[in-house]
Amino acid sequence: MEDGSYSETPTIRPGLPRHARTDMLRREPNPMDQSMWHVAQMNVGTLRYLTDDPRIAEFMNQLDSVNALADAAPGFVWRLQSAQGNATDILVSDNPFFLVNMSVWQDVESLFDFVYRTSHRLVMAKRREWFERPEGAYQVLWWIPAGSIPTPLEGLQRLLHLERNGPSPHAFTFRQKYPPPGGTQLPEDLQPQPYCVGWT
Repeated sequence: MEDGSYSETPTIRPGLPRHARTDMLRREPNPMDQSMWHVAQMNVGTLRYLTDDPRIAEFMNQLDSVNALADAAPGFVWRLQSAQGNATDILVSDNPFFLVNMSVWQDVESLFDFVYRTSHRLVMAKRREWFERPEGAYQVLWWIPAGSIPTPLEGLQRLLHLERNGPSPHAFTFRQKYPPPGGTQLPEDLQPQPYCVGWT
């Protein structure tokens, strides 16, 4: 995956939007998951067309199936969504083309497997048809206490930190995965490059 920023910092609306749902799709605690930490992720993108434009209908029509795939994936904990079941109408800035996607997973490896080793990858392969090419960082990972829910504001702040400072324990990427707080392991490269499609 390319490390790198949304070209313009949007005017951020703080916290979770009122119509964002935090009660749905939170998995019951897995007795096998003894970790004190989960990984949160945010990715952002700028649409080429508004969500009701026929030129982006193919993308919109795949959201339900892709989200259902995530909801059933091993390690999935939570995702940001509104009453319509996705996050495309949760606006965090004054730019209606700017979308955010957020989720929480038990570990980075589960997230990696969903992103790059399921049919989700087929959707990524066509993203240049629907999204403007990013000019910098568009995805960020960070550790959160298990059971907590991140906000879009927090995600955007982490993304900006990644953009300005590079990967660190505060905000990192698949190419430089940092251990949970208290861990002593060196950053690990999960080598997403062979799976990266859509921007070449």
